[in-house]
Amino acid sequence: MKGYLPRIVDKLLEERLNAKGAILIEGPKWCGKTTTAKQIAKSFISIDRPDMTKQYQQLAEISPSVLLEGEVPRLIDEWQIAPNLWNAVRYEVDNRDEFGQFILTGSAVPNEFDETMHTGTGRISRLLMRPMSLYESKDSRGKVSLKDLFEGKDISDIDETTLREIAFLICRGGWPKSIGIDEKPALFQAVDYFDAVVSTDISRVDSVKRDKEKAKRLLKSYARHVGGQSSLETIRKDVLSNSADTFDQGTLYSYIDALKKIFVLEDSPAWNPNLRSKTSIRTTDTRYFSDPSIATAALGIGPEDLLKDLNTMGFLFENLCIRDLRIYTDYLDGTVYHYRDRNNLECDAVIHLRNGSYGLIEIKLGGDKLIEEGVQTLKTLESTINTKEMSKPSFMAVLCAKAPYAYKRSDGVYIIPITSLKP
Repeated sequence: MKGYLPRIVDKLLEERLNAKGAILIEGPKWCGKTTTAKQIAKSFISIDRPDMTKQYQQLAEISPSVLLEGEVPRLIDEWQIAPNLWNAVRYEVDNRDEFGQFILTGSAVPNEFDETMHTGTGRISRLLMRPMSLYESKDSRGKVSLKDLFEGKDISDIDETTLREIAFLICRGGWPKSIGIDEKPALFQAVDYFDAVVSTDISRVDSVKRDKEKAKRLLKSYARHVGGQSSLETIRKDVLSNSADTFDQGTLYSYIDALKKIFVLEDSPAWNPNLRSKTSIRTTDTRYFSDPSIATAALGIGPEDLLKDLNTMGFLFENLCIRDLRIYTDYLDGTVYHYRDRNNLECDAVIHLRNGSYGLIEIKLGGDKLIEEGVQTLKTLESTINTKEMSKPSFMAVLCAKAPYAYKRSDGVYIIPITSLKP
């Protein structure tokens, strides 16, 4: 396809198709799921085609096998509009007993996913796709590999990215349609996405009518708490602080559940290492969006606003880094966690691979003072880990918005600009 920018998930999709009968690609709307799937699919059907949706839904109930006919791998786009296709695909995978048969894409978890629908375990593999990382959008030079950090290799790169450019990348986000166009239309993509979420998507996901203004206030509050472990009750009270409206716990959970089903919110789970002391670890998830531009759109701010409020920019830059680290870590078969204990010792990102190795990362805007603070935090956390019960970290790194160089310090801690990183 002309103009297609390769995605990190391309290789993962190919590997999964060689090992499973069907793949479900999930993720936010507009993140590029269908376009990516079309690169490898040999035939496809779009269930959300306006003039055919009702007919497709009827066929899915009466004779779903008709919709599955075609050269494989066959792409079924927005499958959740006709949920019975899930069971049909599972059955057909069993019947054919061959790998690489179907690719399902969807921007929401269907409300109808109930006990009548088989889990798909062993037949359908799930693959989460996010908006583009800086490496995928060609905003990172990719001179430093996350894989190399796990192997303890030396690194080197010169960074000339300005803070203004980083502010723009935060607000633009990783939406494929925003890449490579002028700044004003690029920034509008996230605003348009936000408007679609609060106006229609948050209600359409499970056919529950939700108030647009409440959704806006909730997302604005969530944006103010990015990078923190604020309780949902704190967020609920924040939503009510400037409103005479009601917003009870049940309503809050309903809205947040809907936003997670459409992949707008993606919190980070807590990491629980073996420590020398009996320090209590905080287990509350850390609040993040799937893309930092959703937060800036919710707050109604742009690049210049961030430059005037570096504290806010620091938290949103953290969300940008977490997005990219998640994408890169998926490629390495790992998970991104967050650490914080009762003494407020905190580590922004813990990259834990399936083989048990892990790395510790602090995220800072830049500047010698902040970078040094990050280094000391990493060393303090490393000293608390009980290495008799678990291995030492494979690496420690400070990930920056602005740093002159990417390098490995004499004490072994890496300093890395985010615009130098790749998987």
